[in-house]
Amino acid sequence: MEAVAKLNNYPTSPRKMRLLVDLIRGMEVEKALAVLEHNPKHPAVPLRKLVMSAISNWKAKNEGGDENGLVVKTIMVDAARVIKRMRPAPQGRGYRVRKRSNHVTVIVDTKATKN
Repeated sequence: MEAVAKLNNYPTSPRKMRLLVDLIRGMEVEKALAVLEHNPKHPAVPLRKLVMSAISNWKAKNEGGDENGLVVKTIMVDAARVIKRMRPAPQGRGYRVRKRSNHVTVIVDTKATKN
């Protein structure tokens, strides 16, 4: 039985988060946590916490289940709110600064066995 964890309105651009998400999609959970722990990009820390949360949600749903076969089944990054600010520019103009944020959804499940 699969378990879901969500991270809403994290203040980094979806493009930067997708670079990390593409690394761990389809990986075993232990391997994904190791990749995120040693990745220097700043969204790696909350993404690692999110995967840990999905694991604990799976444990709560499947009491007595073995977590060694868990896999990151699905992971999605969607754009969230954009905060718009103005930055002073030459000759009295103003440049628009768009501070982006994102939503991340992780689904973990046991490895599907081929019958």
